[in-house]
Amino acid sequence: MQNYFIIGGGVVALSLSGVLLWQLSKRRFARKDSANKTKLASSLRSEKVKSDIILGAIQDGVILIDEQQVIQHFNQGAANITGWSRQEAENLDWHSVLKFTNAKGEPMAPEETPLAKAFASGQQIHDNSVTLQTKSGTSIASNFSVSPLLDADKKTTGLVAIFRDVSQERGEEDRRAEFISTASHEMRTPVAAIEGYLSLALNSKVSTIDNRARDYLEKAHASTKHLGQLFQDLLTSAKAEDGRLTNHPKVTEMGTFLEQLAQDLRFSAEKKGLFMEFLFGNSEIKDASGGGGTAMDMNKIVRPLYYVQVDPDRVREVITNIFDNACKYTEQGKVSLGLTGNEGVVQVYVRDTGPGIPGEDIPHLFQKFYRVDNSATRTVGGTGLGLFICRKIIELYQGRIWVESEIGKGSTFYINLPRLSSQKAEQMMATEASTTLSPTAQTPTAP
Repeated sequence: MQNYFIIGGGVVALSLSGVLLWQLSKRRFARKDSANKTKLASSLRSEKVKSDIILGAIQDGVILIDEQQVIQHFNQGAANITGWSRQEAENLDWHSVLKFTNAKGEPMAPEETPLAKAFASGQQIHDNSVTLQTKSGTSIASNFSVSPLLDADKKTTGLVAIFRDVSQERGEEDRRAEFISTASHEMRTPVAAIEGYLSLALNSKVSTIDNRARDYLEKAHASTKHLGQLFQDLLTSAKAEDGRLTNHPKVTEMGTFLEQLAQDLRFSAEKKGLFMEFLFGNSEIKDASGGGGTAMDMNKIVRPLYYVQVDPDRVREVITNIFDNACKYTEQGKVSLGLTGNEGVVQVYVRDTGPGIPGEDIPHLFQKFYRVDNSATRTVGGTGLGLFICRKIIELYQGRIWVESEIGKGSTFYINLPRLSSQKAEQMMATEASTTLSPTAQTPTAP
């Protein structure tokens, strides 16, 4: 019995020792855990201070918006630009703070704003043309870059918007564009006069000149025409940038339109010794990402009607420019003009067998004054404005223009335009006809 108690006492003693050791260990771990938590909290506070210092030093506006479209962070740069303080803006819906206007100074539709587009698409949005209204109602020209925050399922859980005040830069651009527009307009008149007098000098019924003089005058006449085209391109590009480009859209059936235009373009190709072909609806429709879509089956549908709403003169200008470029840079082979489409898109394309365009130049090809720097372009010449003007015109009709090319295998320029259904096109044509015939539509009523 005594042994039992001794053993039992040992067991109890050992148990108490274990408890004490466990308690001591627990306290040690607790102190260590507490120290770790304190260190972590201190580190987080330190990181937050660093972030606040960095974001506060940035002059650009930086805004963090959560999934509920509520502003969670609003740096000092954003406060300086918008006139809203950080305390006022945070925890408000961004629609209450960021108010956008269009080029006419009218409130922009919520779904058209760069932030709404980023929420809807889940993709980065860059917009260099928006105007932001400050808290006091002042309009600020702004440059917005919006990046969505995505979870593992690619769902948008928030946005980071970075923007800046570009009023000064945009003002300088406007003044530069105005100067180019005015200068181009004023210089066209004397250039046209010079060109006219040179034409008269070259007319054998008006003047008599020897062969040497004729050669000089012909060169001067060609240079004057080139100069006149340069001024015209400068004027057109300036108008395209500030929205003054003359535009009279109407319902147009692209099949008939292109068939007639192909007859005129054929001469440009044949003059260069190239074969020209017009293709109708027999290729897969392409999109700007390089993928394909369903084209009309010509075995089942004979000559579909491809209706669009465009200004025929402007579209003719675009297609002629692209076709002429294809002829200039193609030494042998053929240039194809094609038309295809599906239920929602009408696609026009110009394909050549020329030298192709380097891949690094393709993203910049439709920028103003950009030219591919190689021997072919230096020989042909040009203003570097043609494709920029083409892009601006196509964008007037919510269309897209792009190029796919491979060195040594030629290039294909694509133009996508929104397609009108036959029923919609007929309704719009009836409206156009009634508007043209209506005397009240042509004569303004007295106030």
